[in-house]
Order: sequence, then structure tokens, then C-alpha cells
Amino acid sequence: MILSCQNISKAFLENRVLQEVSFHIEEHEKAAVVGINGAGKTTLLRILTGELEADQGSVVLAKDARMGYLAQDGAVDSRRTIYEELLSVKQDLVDLEARMRSCEEDMKQAGGARLEALMKQYTLLTHDFEIRGGYAYRSELTGVLKGLGFSEEDFSKGIAALSGGQKTRVALGKLLLLAPDLILLDEPTNHLDMNSIAWLENYLHTYKGAVILVSHDRFFLDRIAQKVVELDQGRATVFTGNYTDYVGKKELLRTAARNAYLNQQKEIRRQEAVIERLRSFNREKSIRRAQSREKMLEKVQVLEKPTEVKSDMRLTLTPRIESGNDVLTVRGLAKAFGEQRLFEQVDFEIKRGEHVAVIGDNGTGKTTLLKILNGLIPADGGSFVLGANVEIGYYDQEHHVLHPEKTLFDEISDEYPFLDNTQIRNVLAAFLFVGEDVFKRIGDLSGGERGRMSLAKLMLSNCNFLILDEPTNHLDILSKEILEDALNRYRGTVLYVSHDRYFINKTASRILELQDRQFYNYIGNYDYYLEKKEAVTAAASPGPAEKAPSSAAPSENKLDWRSRKEEQARQRKRENDLKRCEERIEALENQKKELEDEMSRPETATNSVRLQELTLQLAQTQARLEEEMTLWESLAEDS
Repeated sequence: MILSCQNISKAFLENRVLQEVSFHIEEHEKAAVVGINGAGKTTLLRILTGELEADQGSVVLAKDARMGYLAQDGAVDSRRTIYEELLSVKQDLVDLEARMRSCEEDMKQAGGARLEALMKQYTLLTHDFEIRGGYAYRSELTGVLKGLGFSEEDFSKGIAALSGGQKTRVALGKLLLLAPDLILLDEPTNHLDMNSIAWLENYLHTYKGAVILVSHDRFFLDRIAQKVVELDQGRATVFTGNYTDYVGKKELLRTAARNAYLNQQKEIRRQEAVIERLRSFNREKSIRRAQSREKMLEKVQVLEKPTEVKSDMRLTLTPRIESGNDVLTVRGLAKAFGEQRLFEQVDFEIKRGEHVAVIGDNGTGKTTLLKILNGLIPADGGSFVLGANVEIGYYDQEHHVLHPEKTLFDEISDEYPFLDNTQIRNVLAAFLFVGEDVFKRIGDLSGGERGRMSLAKLMLSNCNFLILDEPTNHLDILSKEILEDALNRYRGTVLYVSHDRYFINKTASRILELQDRQFYNYIGNYDYYLEKKEAVTAAASPGPAEKAPSSAAPSENKLDWRSRKEEQARQRKRENDLKRCEERIEALENQKKELEDEMSRPETATNSVRLQELTLQLAQTQARLEEEMTLWESLAEDS
């Protein structure tokens, strides 16, 4: 066991956030903490790290275990570059490397006993450097940065110039390089594109330490979590398995708890009716029996009413009119910003009733496409046509549809005067605005709150073509489920951009992937996309199992003259290609040996600048050598 939490309680004024929360984490275990917004998830993480003190209870970390924490606004040093900030994690190795270089310099000037002592010291330093991963730490650092979506051109960027999301990615990279025994992650997939999330999933899945994560990314939770700690009304319940397992078990428990509560309430009402009836007899014996039953009833431990899934918060989207069958036709669409070409010669169509998800890496032009379709920016080339009777409802991340001077309640009631107070409050509650929050001014809301408000307003519209840009950002899991249900029952057409794979899986009937400035079409949800993508990748890189069986070589006397010539030409080309490949391999091997010899010379070993240049050249030579060897194997097999 690496972490034990016993009876953790925390209140802020009259608000009891956590009540006797207990659970434990085993070594190497991956656990998720789930609950609606405000359930106390981040509060719990801050208590685990010691950043916040619990009112009662204890947190015990295993002896000598190290804990690392990534908050939603991970702190980084704005005076450094991205590379320098991650390199600071490995400062001990940087210092050790500097001592090695210093020792090398001293050995050049020393002799006799002094030289012997320095050589022993150098041997110890290099051994320590090697066992602590010194010869691999820079490549590890580069791998983490690239995995989190930074290109090599980004490495030298100053942190001060980065966005909040990019700074959080840098902070995540630092934490992963620290490799503590227990990692605490608060919404780690925010600001990551799909490739980076997939990389992080693989990283955490094979991570040797334990992980506790808070996330609204249900697909991510399914891939990582082995245990789920649910916070509900301040109390914790532990479930084994991933998120899908938790949902199934939770529903069974919810049904059992609801039935137990209802049965107890029914029995209490029955007992109260019996007591009232006995008292109405107005006899001494009956009154004593009534008093006895009252005392028994007072000793009953009344069950708390279970939290109900709010069915009254279901949203219904009803188009005012039905569009034609052809909703959107795009032909030859192209867009670039300066030298950056986003997409070109794009063609696709969307039919009535389709739910189309646009996916792709950050910066590929997904949001730009939506803005072009809504007339906010012009295309550089091509055209698009909306079909008959198409009425667009657009959710953008700038929230142009809101009026800053109005309250949330007025924003809805003015736009939809036919809704009563209860209906308006239910809609706002579905997007996490409850109680007095409904009377806040829109101008006073945070960016995330304005996003939720824009979405709430859009869900009430009667448009027949919804265009949504990252609609699940800033929503908790319950609100996502309400939105999914609304879209799945919607009879209109939907085109949206999202990184939420679970949401895509639940709502998309088709996926457009933006890659290499083109759109690739997949008819199905996200599971189908993954399956098809894997098959396409396998077909593009055939192994021995995928190769079509070669037919038996035709007999020489059955080949006509042209076939024989073609076969001979092919063989000659293969032999020439093999010979040239062998020559390149020999040259690269010689080059590699020369580089290694130069690196082993004492005068080179003490020149850190030259050594760094040689190390880079050696890595490039090794990579080219491996490519040539792979090509040789392919040519040798093709006989």
C-alpha cells in the first residue's frame, strides 16, 4: 500500500464538502476520483498533497515514497524556455555531467597520484551517471515533449509567451519526468489533442508508479482506471474496475438504495398510521402500545434519500422546420494563414439527420472550418452551399450569442418567453447553474461559465443544423450525458468539433478526420474509426502475415519473350538496389566507427561542445543506418 486515507472530512463554513472519506491505493494502482462539479474532487487532491488541511482524518504516505501533483493550473517558471523548464527536473544529472566534464579538464593537467585519484573519481562519476539514466535523459525529455504535442521548433520558446493550456502541458511534462511513486493528476487531458491524450494513456498505462486522477474524460478513465472512488454528497464509495464497470455497478447500487429507501419510508408511514390508529382508540392499553411503537420508531436509523439522476433535466431539441435532404455541400475548400496551409481541395457532403464529428490534431484547422461555414472568415478557395430550409445554430468558443448586461435567467426567459420559471431553472441546472447562480450577470461569468451558458441557450433553439465547437468543454459528466441524450434524440443535423472521444462515440454517426490538409471520411462512431484506422495502418505497413501469397514462379519455357525480359530487368534492378544499399550500409558503418573513435579520444571527451555535436551526428548516422538495414531486408526478401 502506498497511500491510506482514513475518515477525511472537510467543510467550508456551513458547506460540508467531504465527510469521513476513506480509501487506499496500492503500489502501481491507477485510481480515478469522480463526482459532479463541486463534489470535492480537487479539495481531496489538495488534502492528499498537504496543500490543504483536513478538519479531521489522516493521510498516510508509504515511507520514502514520493508524491507529485499536477493542478489544473500547473505552475511553471516563466523565465525559462520550454526545454529549460523540463531540463530543470534533471538538474542533478546536469550537475553530475558538469562534474564529469570538470574532472576531464582536471585530468588533462594532472599527473602521478593526482591523476590516479581523478581517474578513480571519474570512474565513480560515470558509473553513477550511467545507472541513473544519464545517457538517456535528454532523449527521454525530448520524447515527453513530443508526446505532449510540442515540436522541436517549440523547445526554444519562452514559457512567458505560452497560453495557459500550453503551460499546463509543460507542467505535466515536468511531473512525468520526475517519475514520483504516486502521481496526482487534476484534469490532465485538458488542452491535449487526441494524439497527445493517446500518448498519455500509453505512458500512464505502463507507468511503474501509482496514479490518482480526476478527469471528466470518460474514454480516458476507461483506458486507465483500475479503481474508481466516487464522491457523492460528501461521502466516498470505492468501485473496482474502470469507468464503464463503475457505471454498471453504480446503477445496481442506486436501484438497491432507492428500493431500500422507499421500502423503509413505506414502513415508517405504516407504523405512523398504526400509532395514530392506536391512539384514536383512546384506551390505556392501546395508548401504551402506541408509545412502545413510537419508541421503536425513534430508534430506527433513517436511510438518506439517494441522489437521483435528474430526469427532469432532460433537454429536447426540436427543429422549427425540416431541412432538405442535402444540408451542406463543400467543394474544393481551401484555407491558409500566411505560409501555414490548413487544408486544400476539400470535398464532402452532409445529409439531413447525420451527426458528423470533425477530429484532428490541434492547429490543423477544425475550428477554422466551422468559422468559414458560419461566414465569420472567408475561404481562400472553393465553395460551400447550404441546402433548402437549413437554419444554423452555432456554438462558438467566443460566445457571440450572449448579452453581457443580462442575468442568466433573463437571457433564457427573454429569448424563450413560453418557458416557466421551473423549466428555465432546470435548463440552467443541466449546465451547472443552480440556486442564486441564475441571477449572475453574464458579463461577470468566467470563460468556462459563458461557454456553458451559450450551450444552454443553443439547446433551446429550434434550428435544424447545429454547428458546435468543443461543446463538452467545461461540462461535468452528468451535463455531458444530458447533452448526449439531447443530441441523440435530435431530429436535425449536427456538425461538431470535439476531442471528447466518449462523447463522439455516443453521438457521432460519421467522422471526418482532418489530417495532412485533407479530410478522411469514416462512416461510424469513434470505436469504428479506431478499428478502421488500425486496419488502414496495417495495410499501409504490411508484415509477413499481410503479404499476399506469391504465386509459383512460372516455368521459364512458358514465359514469352516480353515476360522474360521484364523478369530479368526486375531481377537486375533488385540486385543493383541491393548492391547500392550494401555500399551505403558499409559507408554508414565506417562513419559510425569514425564518430565513436573521435568521441573516445581524451581531447574530445573534454570538449563538451564538440562532444554534443558528435553525439547528434552519431544519432543521425545510426537512424540512417537502421533505415538502410530495413530497406536491405525488404529487398532481400523480394526475390
